Amino acid sequence: MLLNDVLRRLRFALSLDNSATLNVFKLMDYTLEEEYLTAMMLREDEPGFLPCRDKILGLFLDGLIIKQRGRKEGAQPTVLASNQRLSNNDILRKIKIAMNYQQDDMMRILRAADFPVGKSELTALFRKPDHRSYRVCKDQLLRNFLQGMVIELRPDARRKK
Repeated sequence: MLLNDVLRRLRFALSLDNSATLNVFKLMDYTLEEEYLTAMMLREDEPGFLPCRDKILGLFLDGLIIKQRGRKEGAQPTVLASNQRLSNNDILRKIKIAMNYQQDDMMRILRAADFPVGKSELTALFRKPDHRSYRVCKDQLLRNFLQGMVIELRPDARRKK
């Protein structure tokens, strides 16, 4: 899944405008230019589109955790190196932490998007990659989870079919 889509869908679900989004980045002591943010919010086929880098999405998600849950005493989130990649599992985990979602909350959100999953299937997404029951989070699950968040958090928004 394109990282721009993740950022765009999260912003929409959480009703974050440009100013609020830039403030989330500031919580991570990172200054993002508004022009760059605007370019990342464009669709791929639109002129001026810029891809969202893993580091940028990681900073946003860590800033969202701080915004929603507060700063953790004595620990600063580690910033991704330029060669590190965010997996869908990492993205889902950070959203879960930021929104303080429990397993039942996540299952309810996925059901809202007509994408029900079982408890064991969901638990497998949050295991360490070397665990025998680890499961890779595919784009479809992440996309439906973000859609479910929109349905839950923005009931005024109509679901696209």
